[in-house]
Amino acid sequence: MDLIIKNRIQIVVHISIWILLYGLSFYPILNDARPIPSDVFPKLIVIIVLFYFNYFYLVPAYLLRKNVLIYLLVSLVLLVVSVLVLNHFYQPKFPTNDFIHMQPPTDFGYMWVYRSFISLGIPYVISAILRMYVEWKHNENLRQSVEKENIKSELQFLKAQLNPHFLFNTLNTIYALSVKKSPDTSEAIVDLSELMRYMLYEADKDLVPLNKEIDYIKSYIQLQRLRLADSENVSLKITGEDRGRAVPPLLFISFIENAFKYGTDYKGKTFVKINLDVTDESVFLNVKNKIGIFKEPTSNSGIGLENIRNQLELIYPALHKLEVKNDGENYEVSLTIYQKKQSL
Repeated sequence: MDLIIKNRIQIVVHISIWILLYGLSFYPILNDARPIPSDVFPKLIVIIVLFYFNYFYLVPAYLLRKNVLIYLLVSLVLLVVSVLVLNHFYQPKFPTNDFIHMQPPTDFGYMWVYRSFISLGIPYVISAILRMYVEWKHNENLRQSVEKENIKSELQFLKAQLNPHFLFNTLNTIYALSVKKSPDTSEAIVDLSELMRYMLYEADKDLVPLNKEIDYIKSYIQLQRLRLADSENVSLKITGEDRGRAVPPLLFISFIENAFKYGTDYKGKTFVKINLDVTDESVFLNVKNKIGIFKEPTSNSGIGLENIRNQLELIYPALHKLEVKNDGENYEVSLTIYQKKQSL
């Protein structure tokens, strides 16, 4: 009964069922201004008992456990016994003699038993259907909940892989500055602290404001500029209104990180062009870099990009488009997320 009390929809459904059954039972009698037969109320009590005995015990114990034959046999016996008991104690009196001449008492008794079986059987079947639907709905909600938890766990796992990878590359940048005894080393450490603050306090959220993600990208690019010998061809162009938009945290950084990683040659000359365009229907990112000196790929070199691909499939399974172009001289990534403007 706790399930019915807690679930308002189920309460409404059960009340509606009983109003309908009582209405069907009493409407013909009240409409014809006939006296209420003596078997009506006992029959309704039996219907209620059978309904909830079937709902709470028989269906879970047999039908939901795939014991269909046992369920059918038990149900048939239960209905037959209930009809016989009602027939023995509450069969209404035979009608007037005029009607008796038209229909023998024996036929009347058989007809009463048949109608009683139908009147008990229909609510009984309804209770089975209703309980099976409730169980199906519960299992479906549980499946969706588990699926969401699995997706959330997988995303957390992907972020756990991404963050140390990003931190490792950034520390390499600061190390390079310290080796050269660059006066920008302290500024780089401050920039890194800002990046880490974002990663610690924002990266665990499902969505973050797009403007915060943009600020994170700007801090990262500033950190990269500090280590570059030539950053003249590094550009970031942002167009459109970023307010009222939300994206998963750290969604774009792997594309940008890889552009700097592979777009810088051994002399420190870098060509990286980043365009972020926000429209009413989508968020578009284009990252293009010249391919620098060839680097032998390692088992971990593509972990960031692979993680982002997996995140996109999980979060935007049919609402994104990712294109990668490589002509041997330039490497270009274009990502479109089809997302309407929303309030946070």
